[in-house]
Amino acid sequence: MPPRLRLASRLLASRDRSLTSTTSTRTIPTNPSPLTRSFSSQPNPPNACTEPITPDLPPPPSPRWLSDLQARIGKCIMFGCSPAQVVEAGQIVRALTTEWRTLIAGSEGFLTGGRRGLEGQQVVWGEMDSFQHVNNVTYIRYAESSRVNWATHFAVNADPAHAREWAELMTPKSTGLIMKSIKADFKFPMTYPDKISVYHKLRYPPSAAPSPSSLILDAVVISHRHRRVSARIEEDVVVYDYRAGKKTALLPFMHTVLDETFATQEREKARARRRIAELSGLVTGLEKNTWDRPDAEEDMGGGSPAPAAPAAPAGSSG
Repeated sequence: MPPRLRLASRLLASRDRSLTSTTSTRTIPTNPSPLTRSFSSQPNPPNACTEPITPDLPPPPSPRWLSDLQARIGKCIMFGCSPAQVVEAGQIVRALTTEWRTLIAGSEGFLTGGRRGLEGQQVVWGEMDSFQHVNNVTYIRYAESSRVNWATHFAVNADPAHAREWAELMTPKSTGLIMKSIKADFKFPMTYPDKISVYHKLRYPPSAAPSPSSLILDAVVISHRHRRVSARIEEDVVVYDYRAGKKTALLPFMHTVLDETFATQEREKARARRRIAELSGLVTGLEKNTWDRPDAEEDMGGGSPAPAAPAAPAGSSG
């Protein structure tokens, strides 16, 4: 295989990482360059997502933005790149490999890390049914586990002063959460082996919710193998007072935390969309310096051209 094709294969093969490998946490430098910046799946630092919510929210990216960027980079490499361009392409691929999950989730406002959902869950063989794909009911169980982590996350990381109350939301002791309805929209059939990450978000801030006693939650099930959303889930959860035997309004401490959570979702949505646009711009620049430049000629990998024949002496005949 020519060296250029081997290089393209190595760069594009980064998306086929082993499903059993673990992702290491990387320290983000103080002023990272656009190519080397990465976002860890660990809990966000205190100063994360501190930009104000602005009305000029970037538009949502294409559902296939990740595979499109990878294909565009591959085209540049197959066309022929200088050594510096190969390094640049490799840095973009590395950024996509590191950030893909936080960008897919974040571009829709889903918050990752810190047990905010169900991350890196192994799909087991027994979860497939007779049609050889993960059974539809299993997605509901995935969402249930993610929802429990989402709610109990507030007790540990967001509002430790009310840790007991947050933890009891998932029990019938006092005020708890009851599922009123759940709807799943399946995008493609997942199979074993795979890993998934599941995240929840508030569709509305508490002040704008359709009912003072309800939480409308959206969830996504993301396939690590395909690096795509495999299912979308909509949940209507009711706040229920088990002691009184009836539904009740959100408690005051819940309002405060959930309002801030919704604001953080919006900031993360803007950040992730800008980052995707930034990476897309870097790929566009790579294209304009390779196959899309005015004088572009594809490197066919044939080696150096043969030397031209010497010109005939002046005045010589045929």
